[in-house]
Amino acid sequence: MDFRDTPEEAAFRAEVRAWLAEHLTGEFAALGPGGGPADETGWDVRLEWERVLGADRWVGMSWPEAYGGRALEFGLQVIFNEEYARANAPARVSFFGEGLFAPTLIQFGTEEQKQRFLPGIQRVEELWCQGFSEPNAGSDLANVQTKAVLDGDEWVITGQKVWTTLAHRADWCFVVCRTDPESSSHHGLSYLLCPMHQPGIEVRPLRQMTGSSEFNEVFFDGARTAKDNVLGAVGEGWKVAMATLGFERGTAFLSQQLAFEHEVAALLDEAHKRGVASDPVLRDELANRYTGLQVMRFNGMRMLTAMLKHGTLGPEASIGKLFWTSWHRRFGETAMDVMGADALLVDRASDGAYELDDLHRIFMASRAETIYAGSSEIQHNIIGERVLGLPREPR
Repeated sequence: MDFRDTPEEAAFRAEVRAWLAEHLTGEFAALGPGGGPADETGWDVRLEWERVLGADRWVGMSWPEAYGGRALEFGLQVIFNEEYARANAPARVSFFGEGLFAPTLIQFGTEEQKQRFLPGIQRVEELWCQGFSEPNAGSDLANVQTKAVLDGDEWVITGQKVWTTLAHRADWCFVVCRTDPESSSHHGLSYLLCPMHQPGIEVRPLRQMTGSSEFNEVFFDGARTAKDNVLGAVGEGWKVAMATLGFERGTAFLSQQLAFEHEVAALLDEAHKRGVASDPVLRDELANRYTGLQVMRFNGMRMLTAMLKHGTLGPEASIGKLFWTSWHRRFGETAMDVMGADALLVDRASDGAYELDDLHRIFMASRAETIYAGSSEIQHNIIGERVLGLPREPR
C-alpha cells in the first residue's frame, strides 16, 4: 500500500496543522501530552481543550454528519492523529466516551440512543467510564458477577467493578452485567448504560505508587438505569463488549503509539546529556527500543490497511496491543537504566508527597498497560487460537 499523501490528504494535513497552530497555544500548549488518557495532570485545562476540539468537530470526526461528525474516512482520521501527536497536544479527556463507547454505540445503538448520547460526548458535557473488570473477573471477563434485575421500567444493578479508570470524573458508565441469573460464562450478559451520579453508587479511589488515583473501585448497591439503556439486545452483551475491546486494543491506541516517538527522542536526549549514550550495554538497549518503535509503526500500518480494506479489525488487534504494551514496559526499564542511581530519587512536594518526572511516570504507569484491556496472557491466547488457528487452551 502506498502511504504517501494523496492531494486530498495533503490538503487535509495542512488544514489540521493550521488549526493546531492557531488553537494549541498558551496553557494548552504548555500542558503537553502527559501520561496518556488516564493522566489527571492539568485536568481543568485538558477539559477546556477537549471542548475546543469538540466545538470544531474534532471530537467525533468519524461520526456521520447526521450526528454532528465530519464523516471522515479512516485514513484522514489517522492523519489527524499523526499531526496531533507531532504537535505534542494534550492527552484526550474523552478517550472512553469518544474512543470506546461512541463507536460501539454507532454500531449497536438505536437511533434514540445515538441522538441522546453522542451530542453530550462531542460537547464534552458527559464523560464516560468503563465498567468491565471485577475482583474475580479481570482478564476472565466472562466470569462477570455484577447482576441487573428488571424492576418495572428500570434495571436495578448490584455488584462491584474495579480498576475503573476515571470513574470519579465520569457522568455515565457502560457496565457489563449478568441479566440472566441462570446463565454462565459469556451467556446472559447485557451491556447497560448507567448514570454515575445517583444513590446506590459508591466510588473509591485506588491510590497507586505513582501518587495518582485515576483507577477506582465502583460499588453498585441498587443503582438504577432506564429499561431502554441497554446497548444491543438483552443477553447479548458479550458481543457488544467484545466490539468495545476491539476498539480499545486496536485503533483507539494508534495515536498513542505515534506519541511514543516523542518519548524515544526525549530518552535519547537524556542519554546524551548524562554521557551514557556510548555505554555499549545501554546503546544496545536504546537500539532495541528504537527498533521496536519501527516494528510498532509498520504493524500500525498493517492494521490501518486492514481497516481500510475491511472496515473493522478482527482478533489481530491483539497483536498490536500485546506488542505496544510489552515494548512500553521495556522502554520504562531502559529509562531507569539511563538515569542510573538517579532513578532511585524523586523530588518532594511542599505537602510531603513525592513528585515524579516523566521517565519515572512512564516506568511506573507502563506496568499496568500489560494488564488493562486484556492482559498479555489473554492476548497470547487470542492470537494463538483466533489468528493462528492453534488448538484452544485446555479448560
